[in-house]
Amino acid sequence: MTESIGVIGGTGPAGSSLAARYANLGHRVVLGSRDAERAAGVVAELRERLGEGLAGLEGAQNAAAAECDIVVVATPWDGVEATARPLADALAGKVVVSMANALYREGRNMGALTLPRGSVAEHLRAAVPLARVVAAFHHVPAKELGMVNEPLHSDVLVCSDDAGAAERVVALVGEIPGARGVLAGNLSAAAAIEAMTAVLINVNIRYKTRTSLQLSGIRES
Repeated sequence: MTESIGVIGGTGPAGSSLAARYANLGHRVVLGSRDAERAAGVVAELRERLGEGLAGLEGAQNAAAAECDIVVVATPWDGVEATARPLADALAGKVVVSMANALYREGRNMGALTLPRGSVAEHLRAAVPLARVVAAFHHVPAKELGMVNEPLHSDVLVCSDDAGAAERVVALVGEIPGARGVLAGNLSAAAAIEAMTAVLINVNIRYKTRTSLQLSGIRES
């Protein structure tokens, strides 16, 4: 049976694009929000724009998204802990993916914030200590992620202290045509991955493009 996917705080560009992509791949996806009506409105907009492939996508409150098999936390970085902590019991034992980046803008330049625990992913783990937290999808351009009928052409760095959870997310990434999940170390590596996202955004600004990350030299097993 195809795993269900919940996207907590999924009404923003990255969360809604990820929700649409996996719904189009045949998953049941719950796009969550604090406001169920807002979530339903985003789902209606996605269906109108992207068509019948999103039949498995539904909008609901975050608590419903937390009931899915795999859960992605897509809220802005500064709301991750406050959003996830009340859902800690529902998320216990589940693979929970952190995709937010703690970034700031100074003029035309993006920089990475240094957080007390090192990364947004590690703050999420502190909020939901019984969940199997994985960091992934940080550096994937939201627009390309949301082009559900096009290949993604991107590697996705995945890190976690739970090897089994990391492998499940690598497999999930691999369902997207053109995408490849790459194991990138323990959860402590998330700080470097989140910071690298600022670098990629700066490249995008400078060259007026949207870059993707692809690593050479990895032999397929």
